[in-house]
Parts: sequence; C-alpha cells; structure tokens
Amino acid sequence: MRTSTLVMVGFAVVFGLLAVFVAQAWLNRQAELRLRNMDTKPPTVATRTIVVATSPLRFGTRLTAQMLREVAWPEAAIPTGTFASINDLMQPGKRIVLAAIEPNEPILRTKITGPGQRATLSAVIDEGMKAVTVRVNDVEGVGGFVLPGDHVDVMMTRQPGNNDVVLQNAKVLAVDQLADDSADRPTVAKAVTLEVDTIAAQKLSLAASLGSLTLALRKAGEAEVEGTRRVTVGDLGNPETRGSPSSYAVIAVTRAGERKEYNVSRESEDLRSAAGAAGR
Repeated sequence: MRTSTLVMVGFAVVFGLLAVFVAQAWLNRQAELRLRNMDTKPPTVATRTIVVATSPLRFGTRLTAQMLREVAWPEAAIPTGTFASINDLMQPGKRIVLAAIEPNEPILRTKITGPGQRATLSAVIDEGMKAVTVRVNDVEGVGGFVLPGDHVDVMMTRQPGNNDVVLQNAKVLAVDQLADDSADRPTVAKAVTLEVDTIAAQKLSLAASLGSLTLALRKAGEAEVEGTRRVTVGDLGNPETRGSPSSYAVIAVTRAGERKEYNVSRESEDLRSAAGAAGR
C-alpha cells in the first residue's frame, strides 16, 4: 500500500473522530439547556379568592349559594366591589340581582341589592338621578323596539304644529313593568321609564302636559348631544329648511293679540322684517 494512501486514511479517521466528538459535545450542551429550562419555574402570580356566578343571573333573581362559586383571581386585576367568599355575600341577608350577570362573571356589589333589600327600580338609579315615566304607544315608543338599557331622545309635538326636542340621550330604566337590561325581544309598551336629572324631569313633566311625547331611539354607544331647533308645519316639504339648526332662529310675532312663531335664517332679510313686524 502506498504511503499517500495510508496518510489519507489516517486523516479520515482523525477527522471522523473529531466530528463525533463535536457532535457529542453539542448534544450534551442542548440536553443541559433543556434541563435548565425545565427546572426554571414560572413567576408566581399573587391571587385572591372572589365569588363568581355559575349560571346566567337576571334582574329579580334571588341569589343562593348554589348559583355561586369561589375562584382564584389575579390580585392585581380584581374588580372593585367583589366578595371574598360566598359566606360574606350570603350571611347578612337575602340578595337580589339588579343587572344581568353571566357565568364566571364576578359578583359586584353594584349589580345586587344590599342585605335584605328588595329588587326595586329605585335600587338601580344612579346617584343624583330620578326616574320619570313617559306615556307612549306603539308608534311613539319606536314600535316596541326600545328596551331597558337603551338611550333615547324625547320630542314634544303640540298645536298649532310645533315639534321640539325636549331631552337627549336619556337612559331607559324600564319598559312598562320590565326592568331587566338583558331583555332582547321588542314589546309594545304603554309607558317607558327614563333616568334623568331633576331639571330634565321637570321638563318632561311640563312637556307631557303641553303636548304628546315621542321617543327617538339612539344608536348603541352614541352619546353626542346635537344642536336642535323647533320644526313647524312650514318646514314640511321645504328643502330650504334642511340646513344646520344653528343657522335658524325662532321669531315670535304678535298681531292683534294672536302670537305666531316663525323659523327664519339668521342670515336672511326675513329676520329683520319679522323683527320689524313684531315692533309694530
């Protein structure tokens, strides 16, 4: 055998052994890293026990221990008003549900009555607000599609053909005798109860005595208060009156003891002429 052949075989053996050694070292390193990762424990999250619902709960439901369970909850994410145990929630007296609660949702103090209280409408009214009932029919009540939890505008129509927006973005507390905000089926109502402040309650009471009230259902989440103006018979079919409400003014003119109101453009000559007529 030639010397060169022996040298080549020797190099092959050496490089083969070196490759095996390097591969074995790499595999051992990877195994060591995996063991380290397995031994590393995830960071501990502090938890506290709170009470959640086990089934859907609706307005007027009396809570029982069977409807509740205790779960561990991340302490940094616990909502305000929760209960630490079922015993803390049930011991003082009976509790009634005031707002819809879904399964596994925390039981909050704002969604149930106080110990021994009844589930009355007064328990769901926000601080400083009042509940006022408005009489409606199938048309004025938006065909029955107004449900508790919706928001509406209230319009008043009176003779001789005037229509005003009395109130905007009022929350619906109840429809007839239904105050469950989880209701999802339309119903033709005779009365709708709204949540308003004291001044708005006075306006509604006065408006109801002067004319008929109509509800306008707002889109969910829409809270903007728009500029409005009085609409009269003269606006019907008149495309020139479709401008912004702020571009119009209401002028009262009294002639021979008869008072009439007109909607005129603030930029129009009619404003000056109507004002002049009022002074004569």
